[in-house]
Amino acid sequence: MVNPDELLCLAFVGMHPDRRRQLVATYGGVGGVLRGVRDGRVDVPERARLAALVDPVARRAELAAIEVSIVMRGDAEFPEHLAELPDAPDLLFVKGTMASDRGVAVVGSRKATSYGLGLARAYGAALGSSGWLVISGLARGIDGAAHQGTLEVGGRGAAILGCGLDVWYPPEHCSLGQGLLDSGGCIVSEYPPGAPPLGWRFPPRNRIISGLSAAVVVVEAARHGGALITARRALEQGREVLATPGDVGRSTSEGCNLLIRDGAIPVLGPEDLVEAISLILGPPPVPSEPVAVGDALVDALGPVGRTVDSLAGTLALPVSEVLAHVVRLETRGIVVQSGGVVSRRRGPSPAIGMDRTRAGETEER
Repeated sequence: MVNPDELLCLAFVGMHPDRRRQLVATYGGVGGVLRGVRDGRVDVPERARLAALVDPVARRAELAAIEVSIVMRGDAEFPEHLAELPDAPDLLFVKGTMASDRGVAVVGSRKATSYGLGLARAYGAALGSSGWLVISGLARGIDGAAHQGTLEVGGRGAAILGCGLDVWYPPEHCSLGQGLLDSGGCIVSEYPPGAPPLGWRFPPRNRIISGLSAAVVVVEAARHGGALITARRALEQGREVLATPGDVGRSTSEGCNLLIRDGAIPVLGPEDLVEAISLILGPPPVPSEPVAVGDALVDALGPVGRTVDSLAGTLALPVSEVLAHVVRLETRGIVVQSGGVVSRRRGPSPAIGMDRTRAGETEER
């Protein structure tokens, strides 16, 4: 039985997870490694050795003061689908509500194109409005766009960090992370508060992103990078991997195209993604928007479109609810947003409800 206080003290040393596992095997357990750190037999920076000497009661008080909880492997709050992995972390630091259900990870390049960013946002919105937990890493590029789309429809999100929970990285995503917390999501890290975002900390956190997920969706990715690491870990863990194809020769599409070549499920848009995830996780927990609301919103657009505020007034609905409906309709190719105005998509668009165009029938105008 692992002593929880020893586990907490060792976590604050901030070791690479692989090294920590090797030392635990060498020293016969967490307690042995902790004693080795404290007496200098295990080589760590002096600040790490001093961190291991801090009383665990004081540590718990520090964490409570910044509203960070500790979830240990074996606790009821620790997700079973993560705990079953051979390299699962023994301890997680958590802000917010740790979700027990499997989620869907959306990952990709930090140097994404505008096309990829828009698609990631639409994916986050489609998954979030369907009721699935959307997981990513809060990084620049695809991660941030997916989180943003999730928040726009009031969905639940989880961000897995490669640093301490009190160190927002990148700094400009602080409000995005806070938004996830405010909407009932969570921020998670295996690294202690104060841990800086060092490069070596990010690859190990990808196993947690994929480990918490039933499927990993890669939107844009180069041949080498964190998104491909996450996809590889997902395959090792028995998770489904999906990818959006892109232009042959474009560097940000190369990773996705190679994944599809090697057997990943191709995803051609938000509706296609929802359909694919439904085959993996079952029907969406939240049904699509009521037909009456979707029809009324489209009817209210008129020939030139309306702002969300104007639509909210016409439909007598909160702005946040109208925005959620707009994003859902946008992901289905029915409406578009541009310059703050929502308008009908030009050209053929799918029917919203069966009352408008029933299967096998032709609509008369």
